Amino acid sequence: MDRLEQMRLFVQVVERRSFTAAAADLGVPRSTATEALKTLEANLGARLLERTTRHVAPTPDGEDYYRRCLDILGRLDEAESDLRGGQPRGQLRVDAPGLLTHTFLLPRLPEFLTRYPLIDLHLGQGDRLVDLVREGIHCAIRAGEPASSGMILRRLGTIEEITAASPGYLARHGTPQSPDDLDGHEMAGFVSSRTGEVMPLEFMVDGSVRKVVLPSRVTSNNSDTVAGLARLGLGLIQAPRYRFVRDLASGVLVEILRATPPPPTPLSALYPQNRQVAPRLRVFLDWVSEVFRQAEI
Repeated sequence: MDRLEQMRLFVQVVERRSFTAAAADLGVPRSTATEALKTLEANLGARLLERTTRHVAPTPDGEDYYRRCLDILGRLDEAESDLRGGQPRGQLRVDAPGLLTHTFLLPRLPEFLTRYPLIDLHLGQGDRLVDLVREGIHCAIRAGEPASSGMILRRLGTIEEITAASPGYLARHGTPQSPDDLDGHEMAGFVSSRTGEVMPLEFMVDGSVRKVVLPSRVTSNNSDTVAGLARLGLGLIQAPRYRFVRDLASGVLVEILRATPPPPTPLSALYPQNRQVAPRLRVFLDWVSEVFRQAEI
């Protein structure tokens, strides 16, 4: 490996905390990666990494060299992109909720790939919290207010939320006309991956948010499963309107409590703050912002 390839490998090892994962990301054998980093340390005359059987971490010298590598490699990527006429290249790993991806991103994905033919895109699907750096993900799209995580946050818009239930459920429990009528009702319980607790229902009442927790016979930490519980008549549900467009049109679910809707949910892109934004990530962020700006969410 030349010095630039060694630097890219070193950055990947620091971020992934693993020689095996870094080598796989860059498409080289693990033995090659190990020897390349030993050569880099020998040439620099400094120990960059602390290695154990389970863990790889940068030394103080390694932390300093890592930051310098990020700056150098970021500037190099940008310079090469400019010389290619502004065409970014390379693999981009994005993580986003599955339904949101299928509803908004996939229909317009051909336009992105045509506009940027040198970018290869990997789409991970999930609602869980991810460690972007450790898992090699360049950007995550998430709904809600993310906890402070050392990430840069770019707002993409807000998502309209609704309250709904199945006709069978409403026939058994009655149709509430306001949040004050919810005694005796149940909800399909969604368990937050952040808190481990069932998330309350929320209603906008006179300009303020009122939170209500109802009993849940069945709970889940998967949004698709919770939607299925609501379709089965196992309680009220609050979710983005786009999730239930077909259910509402077919009558599988009925929207209720329209006068006191849930507050809209912010939608954001998150990416690591400890590096320059690579050209391929910058153009993706601009494109996905355009997609959600033009979408009805």
